[in-house]
Amino acid sequence: MTATTGTGTTVGSRSTAVPERGPVPVLWLALLATPIAAGANAPVLILPDMAASLGVTTAGAAWLLTGFGWAIAVGTPLLAGLLRRRGLAAVLRLATVLVLAGTLLVAASPWLPLTLAGRCAQAAGGAGLVAAAISLAGTARRMGVVSAGFGMLGAAGPLLGRALADGASWRIALTVQAVSLLAVPAVLRRAGAGTPPAPGRFDGRGAALLTALATALVLLPTAPLAALAAALVAAALLTLHVRRRPDGFVPAELLRRPVFVVSSLLALALSASYFTLLFAVPRLLADRAGWDTAAAGTGQLVALLAGSALSWPLAAASARMSRTAVRTVLVTTGALAALAGILGTSGALLLAATAAGVFTAGAANAILSTHAVADAPGEAQRPSAIGLFTLCYQLGGAFGPAVAALLVLG
Repeated sequence: MTATTGTGTTVGSRSTAVPERGPVPVLWLALLATPIAAGANAPVLILPDMAASLGVTTAGAAWLLTGFGWAIAVGTPLLAGLLRRRGLAAVLRLATVLVLAGTLLVAASPWLPLTLAGRCAQAAGGAGLVAAAISLAGTARRMGVVSAGFGMLGAAGPLLGRALADGASWRIALTVQAVSLLAVPAVLRRAGAGTPPAPGRFDGRGAALLTALATALVLLPTAPLAALAAALVAAALLTLHVRRRPDGFVPAELLRRPVFVVSSLLALALSASYFTLLFAVPRLLADRAGWDTAAAGTGQLVALLAGSALSWPLAAASARMSRTAVRTVLVTTGALAALAGILGTSGALLLAATAAGVFTAGAANAILSTHAVADAPGEAQRPSAIGLFTLCYQLGGAFGPAVAALLVLG
């Protein structure tokens, strides 16, 4: 039998001492996790350029956004499962390979399907880096720094993508995520192997069913009837599987935790609202307020930076607030953001909606993730809680571009 302590790992009757390590500095975690936000948002202002270069419509090119969100969504629980079974080092190495391979494909591919494969590889690798960063963050305050970094780099992503596309190529704009790999050696050195791998066999069937369910959910905005049918079938099969194997890839005990379930679903809703606004507001600023691309990009940058900066104080203060109070702030602000995006006709109101959207999404990611992970039944379930929570949050990142493309991008 294997047991672990705070200072060493016991394997059978043999004990191997592990030196005490402090927490990984949060700036390394931010560098590890946040460049994916810039990579995800870089296409916002250059989607027509990408479409023209690849010989497809703007709606067709939007699949690069939806696919990216899908790969993050399904990649996060898969790589969090790897984190649970094989440890931190294995996740960071696989994530590095995926990011590098995806970046090379995006830089060289002349065809949409191959470019889409590259974007999915980038996203899946980035999901592993994010899962690793969340597992090492530990507190809402530290997670707030990471989440605020997400928002700020996400805010810079559209204008950075536009600048790189104008100065070089839109393909270069989609490679900025690779900067995150600079943090991998430092995190490995400071964190070591991380949590010892959990015993037991990997639940491949549970992972496959969860992936099928997430894929069907991502397709809901574009193929509602077929996706709904597939989602219902996948959900039914996954439910049966969880009953047969309650300690598998989707732990039954975790799903029975109200705090975990409520936190995850609320994060999904706020994330979907934010990402819809992110991709829709530039077009709405042009159509409703007559702004040009440069003005829309600059205005959106300011709004996103302001909203991201405001999310960190809420994350830092959340430890002194009740969970009900935190949820009330998030739900109220998120509802007002969505309403302003739907009804707003002035540029100022649309940008206020963007700022409120990123504020709620960033704060939800920082605060609700710590709630969800803290509610996990034991240390061994923390990676599963991280993976499933982040799956819900990133599903919003997949829904948002698809909903925006359906409603306003055309």
